[in-house]
Amino acid sequence: MIFTTCPPAARRRIVLRAAALAMGLALSGCAEFAQHPAAPASAATTTTTPVTAPAPAPAAPPQAAAPPSPPPILPYADAVMNAANTLLTSASEASRSPVKIPLIVDPLIDGMTGGQTLATQSMGEQLVRLVREKYPQFEVERFNAASVARQPFVLIGTLTPVNKQRQTTGQREAYRICLAMADLKTGKLVSKGLAFAQMQGVDATPTPFFREVPAWTEDPATLGYIRTCQGTKAGDPINALYVDRIVAAALISDAIDAYNAGRYRESLDLYVAAQRTPGGDQFRTYSGLYLAHLKLGQRDAAVQAFGQLVDYSLQTKRLAVKFLFRPGSTAFVQDPKVTGIYPVWIKEIAVRARNRDACLEVVGHTSPTGPEPLNQRLSLLRAEYIRDRLISDAPTLKNRTIANGVGSSATLVGTGKDDASDALDRRVEFKVVGC
Repeated sequence: MIFTTCPPAARRRIVLRAAALAMGLALSGCAEFAQHPAAPASAATTTTTPVTAPAPAPAAPPQAAAPPSPPPILPYADAVMNAANTLLTSASEASRSPVKIPLIVDPLIDGMTGGQTLATQSMGEQLVRLVREKYPQFEVERFNAASVARQPFVLIGTLTPVNKQRQTTGQREAYRICLAMADLKTGKLVSKGLAFAQMQGVDATPTPFFREVPAWTEDPATLGYIRTCQGTKAGDPINALYVDRIVAAALISDAIDAYNAGRYRESLDLYVAAQRTPGGDQFRTYSGLYLAHLKLGQRDAAVQAFGQLVDYSLQTKRLAVKFLFRPGSTAFVQDPKVTGIYPVWIKEIAVRARNRDACLEVVGHTSPTGPEPLNQRLSLLRAEYIRDRLISDAPTLKNRTIANGVGSSATLVGTGKDDASDALDRRVEFKVVGC
């Protein structure tokens, strides 16, 4: 009956519909042609219940892209060249200047301590040679106040000891090389270079100034340098802590070079100039004034500079002092040339803390060598010894100081060499705490 009342085309649709129904599809047959002009008004119509197609299965969530594998750990010389060529090639492509681009190199530093080492010094020299030999579009200029004022490109870099997981905790087993180039005119990073190096062949001995600096603190100028280099990418802004202090940093760099060369009078004059410069209120400035005065035999001026260093650090709430103890003992090493000044240091810390009504936590640290339970105990004993010395110089600190020992759980260097390269791991810290 349906076939006699539907036109041929409709019949074909019905056949197709039947096949579609068998496949679970929803189609209508002759009913969709009920108003077809060829069909009489009284023609029978067929009503069908639509078949709902099964809902499609939900799409699987997109798989997160696997994080890129970190660069391999290369021999030191290869790692330096790898990071340097990546940096310079990228900078060359990004700048495309028809004229030579002035470039200054702010001395490379250790990424944990902020100090300069023989390794960072030699790396900086390698970079300068590489630029002059293979990247003629850059014109290397001396890093000083005059060159900074012309707002050139500046190259910075850090060499940071890391553990197996490429983190700055625990026993270190490689070095992370981070290089960055920034344009002082635009205030933006131009390029980056990264590589990981084996520890063999890396001389992390501090240069003379940083080897003889009596203390350490988290200085904003150094933090700005490190933050500009690490955890950034091309196009990011230069960290304000760094760029706001770069003129003073250039004077300090010249002062450090003069000190390392034994030109102590020249070094002192440069530190005085840096102190008077906007941004010159830096830990390195007061450390340099202390060391230069001491080398020139100006003891009273040196003590005053050390006091300024203490005040600066107490303001930032952290001062780490490099006291050299005998192995396994709370007694200082028997070398008056080294430890003869320690009573002055302790007295200045005590008096300055007392005058500020500060409460202190005295924290002892050790290097990672030796059993950790012994390190914990030894670090506490050394902290208690220094605390007792503080109280003897300023009795009112008795109820405002506590002693604590953390062993090797908070190493800054973490190589376990127990020499001048990791002296800061055997420090005693004075932390300003709530009373």
